Amino acid sequence: MIIIGIRQRAGAFAEDKDIAASIRDKELKPAIGRGDKVRLDFSEVDGATQSFVHALISEPIRKHGSGILDKLEFKKCNPTVRSVVEIVVEYSQLAEGADSVEAAAQQAAAADGRKRKTPIGRQ
Repeated sequence: MIIIGIRQRAGAFAEDKDIAASIRDKELKPAIGRGDKVRLDFSEVDGATQSFVHALISEPIRKHGSGILDKLEFKKCNPTVRSVVEIVVEYSQLAEGADSVEAAAQQAAAADGRKRKTPIGRQ
C-alpha cells in the first residue's frame, strides 16, 4: 500500500490544483499502473477545494472506471473534505461515458440519488 499524505504536500487547506496534478502524475498514476493500492491520507487537512480533489482523482477514475476505487482509500477525511471527495467521485464515475465533466455534473444532478461507490473513511 502506498500512502500519500495530502497535508505534507498541499498544506492544511488543499487548494492548489497544480500540486494535486503533480501528486496525481508523479505518485498516484504510477502506483495504480503498478497495481498498488493507494491511501490518500487527509490527516490534519481542514478543507479541500473541489478543483484540488478533481485534479487529484477525476482522471484516474474516468480512465480506469469505478473499479479503480477498489484500489483507492480516502482516510482521515473530516466532514468537509469527505463531502468534496464524494461529489468528485460521483461525477467522475458518471463521466466515464460523458463527453465532459460539465455533462457529468449535470448527469450527477439528475441521478435521482443513485448510490455510487465511495471508499471514504474517517479512520
